[in-house]
Amino acid sequence: MLTLHDASPDDADARALLDAYIADRVATWADDSRPYTPKTAPAAQLTPPNGALLVARLDGAPVGVGGVRRIPSDEGAWFEVKHLFASPAARGHGVGKALLAALEQRAIDLGATDVVLDTNDSLAAAGGLYLAAGFARVEPFNDNPNANAWFRKRVAR
Repeated sequence: MLTLHDASPDDADARALLDAYIADRVATWADDSRPYTPKTAPAAQLTPPNGALLVARLDGAPVGVGGVRRIPSDEGAWFEVKHLFASPAARGHGVGKALLAALEQRAIDLGATDVVLDTNDSLAAAGGLYLAAGFARVEPFNDNPNANAWFRKRVAR
């Protein structure tokens, strides 16, 4: 059974999953012209009222993580999805979809008008997940050197 739990960035399971996320990105980075530059969101950005961090468990084992944080915007209250990750063994079990939906809801609960994220086109499954969840590709809203695709979803009711 898949369950989601609020976590703090210093929670052991969350930290281990965030470390696994970075290791996975370094190992699978597809751009030979430049290295992957690990960047993690500061802990204060992933805790209320600035954001949230969730850990996914499959049959009790920690298998996924994701966060959302408030970012500056002149267009409303934007929250950015960060570090969405499902461990390789958990992929195909709906972990990413469940985390993304829950993070969107956390952002709404914190007052979001829009949820945004950046990714890299080498993560084709992630791009498909975002499009299926109603996100649309947009122009860059940040200067993340690892990203080449940006998405936005209006969530204000």
